[in-house]
Amino acid sequence: MTLLIVKIICMKKFVVERYLPGAENLTPEELQFISKTSCEVIDKLGKPYYWIQSFVTTDKIYCIHIAESVEAVREHARLGKIPVNTISEVKAVIDPLTSDLLSAG
Repeated sequence: MTLLIVKIICMKKFVVERYLPGAENLTPEELQFISKTSCEVIDKLGKPYYWIQSFVTTDKIYCIHIAESVEAVREHARLGKIPVNTISEVKAVIDPLTSDLLSAG
């Protein structure tokens, strides 16, 4: 008899706010270094973890991550020595299609 154990992992989407004064002035090389560091840390985590994309503003970087928990996001930041100011779990996503879907019936 073969016993198969299946672990179901519940992934959540997070918006990560990173305060980085002068973020808008980061060079392409600096952005590449940040990106490479994040990817290397994800490879080392040894658990399901996805960095979707990031948005660079004047003094902040907003990142979209998919992970099991806030703690996993914090571990990613700690291992990569990447600042984290806030981590917010996404509870819903809306866009222009939301209005059409709600009125269609």
